[in-house]
Amino acid sequence: MSKNIAHKLGQGMTPQDFIEGMTVNRDKLTSWYDRFVWAEDKRSAFQQLRNRRDLRCAIIASDWCGDVVRNLPVVLKVVEEAEIPTEIFIMEQHLDLIDQFLTMGGRAIPKVLFTDQDGNVLAEWGPRPAYVQEPMVRFKQENPDPKAPDYDEKKTAAYEEILKRYGKGTDYQKLIVDELYSLLSAI
Repeated sequence: MSKNIAHKLGQGMTPQDFIEGMTVNRDKLTSWYDRFVWAEDKRSAFQQLRNRRDLRCAIIASDWCGDVVRNLPVVLKVVEEAEIPTEIFIMEQHLDLIDQFLTMGGRAIPKVLFTDQDGNVLAEWGPRPAYVQEPMVRFKQENPDPKAPDYDEKKTAAYEEILKRYGKGTDYQKLIVDELYSLLSAI
């Protein structure tokens, strides 16, 4: 059975209100946003989605989260280019929403939900591009017991690998654009 979030739509905030209301990391988020550069073929592909008036986007996020700071700017560029109406839900204020979209059993943000006008979830993305997320997937598979003596050490190593895969520049942003394009072109 597919998920429906119609009861939540309209309770979020605009992306601009989210950014203006950020109490931490606003400069970092806007820096990633400003450094985003389109590959023209992808930009025109997203522009072709502008006639899809049936799509909506709901994003679960919080300003303290490093993945939100890095990845939300790319998602916002995509939904802006495709002219998909978008609202952001602060995770801590919408735990009932994030708890429907756990990542490997945990709350991980940003979580991007594409719905139809009736709130039926057609696709979801997040919290990271698959290549960047892979060390955490591997860690969770190989370390099922959080009480194991070396659990925290291995978790730290997974996060270090995630940061390494993000890199210092904006190359990781192309991964997000490609993944979002694959999702949206399939619905």
